[in-house]
Amino acid sequence: MTVHDTFVIERAYPHSRERLYAALSDPALKARWYSAERSGVMRFEMDFRPGGVERQHYTLGSETPMPGAVIENEGRFEDILPGERIVLTSTTTFAGRRISTALITYELADDAAGSRLTLTHQAAYYEGADGPEMRRGGWDTLLDVLARSLAS
Repeated sequence: MTVHDTFVIERAYPHSRERLYAALSDPALKARWYSAERSGVMRFEMDFRPGGVERQHYTLGSETPMPGAVIENEGRFEDILPGERIVLTSTTTFAGRRISTALITYELADDAAGSRLTLTHQAAYYEGADGPEMRRGGWDTLLDVLARSLAS
């Protein structure tokens, strides 16, 4: 049975919208935070343009419930409005099985103290998937790493 879910995460950052956008759109900067705390990163590719592809391929570390399991994400940039919006479709494969397909929208805005990011994640989870709670937790962690990356 397919599970459908949508969640929205909002974060404020004490940095300019331009700096936040660069961290999301520049392949070297995004690899720095998106892959920073993942074990076994084997590949991070990003062709940032409408129709461009983004790929991550990594293995889970020994501290996880499934050490050595391979996770692959492959996405396509559907829409980009520089400094304001990035829309990406992404499919996740876990241990050789497709587990989900998501539509991920990053929306950026100015904030009194810097900038604000609204991430909307809409997904279909297939049999054997991690599910909405774990995925949201993963994004919460990634956005914490983004905050640390922006601060350095």
